[in-house]
Amino acid sequence: MSINNSEYNPFQTYFLSRELTKCPLYFDIIKFLKKINHLDPEQKNNVIISISFGKRLLITNNNINIEKINQEDIVEVVDYNPIKKIVLVIGQKDPNIQTPVHWLIHHARNDIHAIVQVNDKELIKKFTNNYPTTEIEFPSGSLDLAKEILKKLKISKNIIIKNSGCLYTGMSLKEIEKVIFNGDDC
Repeated sequence: MSINNSEYNPFQTYFLSRELTKCPLYFDIIKFLKKINHLDPEQKNNVIISISFGKRLLITNNNINIEKINQEDIVEVVDYNPIKKIVLVIGQKDPNIQTPVHWLIHHARNDIHAIVQVNDKELIKKFTNNYPTTEIEFPSGSLDLAKEILKKLKISKNIIIKNSGCLYTGMSLKEIEKVIFNGDDC
């Protein structure tokens, strides 16, 4: 089953402020993305990173260019209402389409404070035998996708999202970095 994400809008965005985030964790996201760019320059805009802090979330916006990543490319999510499908943000750009999924994972699991999602078919091939794979393909950012991912996260901290890519989770980006860059498995 193929999902056409271009026609699917999983939420409405309301900007509480168009200021840049003041959370200093955005530096960690930029540093991590520059390491990924150094490792694989082809991953120009296939990476989504989110970090939780308190009840809020920092997440990269859609279609970032890792070579030119800056503070404007990171949005602070203040709240998400899955019933009304409303995201409240601080930032200058729209949040990533996967914001609802990342928000729900962060708020469902106390042991997850960082998520790196690499949407790459080659990674799927590389890790198919190592990580559990979601069974059903759902649209990006959907509640169904979040539930499917959360089921697989009970088995492993790192999973394959069917026909999409790899999702790595951890307490910090440093923990995920060890898995991605050193091949250490958590």
